[in-house]
Amino acid sequence: MKKRQERERTGTTQRAGLAAAVGASLLWGCLPVYWKALSRVPALEIICHRIIWSMVFTLAILAAQGRLRQLWRELTIPVTRLTFLATSLLVAVNWLTYIWAVNNDYIVEASLGYFINPLVSALLGVVVLKERLRPGQWLALALAASGVGYLALSHGRIPWIALVLAGTFSLYSLLRKTARLPSLEGLFCETCLLSLPAAALLLLTNSRGTASFAMADPTTMILLICSGIATSAPLLLFVYGAQRIHLTALGLLQYLAPTLQLLLGIFLYHEPFPREKGIGFVLVWTALGLYTLEGILWRKGVRR
Repeated sequence: MKKRQERERTGTTQRAGLAAAVGASLLWGCLPVYWKALSRVPALEIICHRIIWSMVFTLAILAAQGRLRQLWRELTIPVTRLTFLATSLLVAVNWLTYIWAVNNDYIVEASLGYFINPLVSALLGVVVLKERLRPGQWLALALAASGVGYLALSHGRIPWIALVLAGTFSLYSLLRKTARLPSLEGLFCETCLLSLPAAALLLLTNSRGTASFAMADPTTMILLICSGIATSAPLLLFVYGAQRIHLTALGLLQYLAPTLQLLLGIFLYHEPFPREKGIGFVLVWTALGLYTLEGILWRKGVRR
């Protein structure tokens, strides 16, 4: 009887975790719609509001849960402060690049950045952490590199948006692996460090009479204020889900958000997706499929 109750509780917990992880991926995948609604506001101003309101939102949650004292103790460690200074700069570049890309009709290229992100992370593991890749993983990396190379040659330019997004997020993930703080506390620290320059920039634009917030309609004001919730809510759902579902399911779900972004870019915002771009994406998708399948088979072999 007890075992049956435990299995039922485990099943309920896993279903709740899966629902939360899927919800996080869906919210991340639909974020282009949110930023498009703010397309009349300059990208730099959007990111300033995103930083400040994310800080306010995460601070309220941490205070309500009584986690600020422990956070302060962790921040007295110099290595922690240096780590989060670096991650805050990386997240600022990532956010600014993504919002600029969305509002300048590069959603498809931005989605490519998040497709190749796991492979860039694997490459950083080799270069920085001296990890050893298996032959199947090397083949996946070679396929992804050929896809990016084909896109660069066919369009006459390097897909820099995708590379910046993948590079900054991969470096961010690498540094956060060594950080001592959980995701929510980490996001608060990063936005807190960035809030002073963000507030200074907003004050400067306001003094010049060019601040969009002061001249915006009520809808735009609400969207700017709620950008903190739009940033933090998917993260909270993802963390909740990651703690309750298997790593394999979590790994597969990471492709849901860029897939939604790609579909939005093509079918909702009618961004061009010519044959040449399709070939490049197919090479990247093949690489991701190989990388994921190799990982699943390897883990099964280890368990046996």
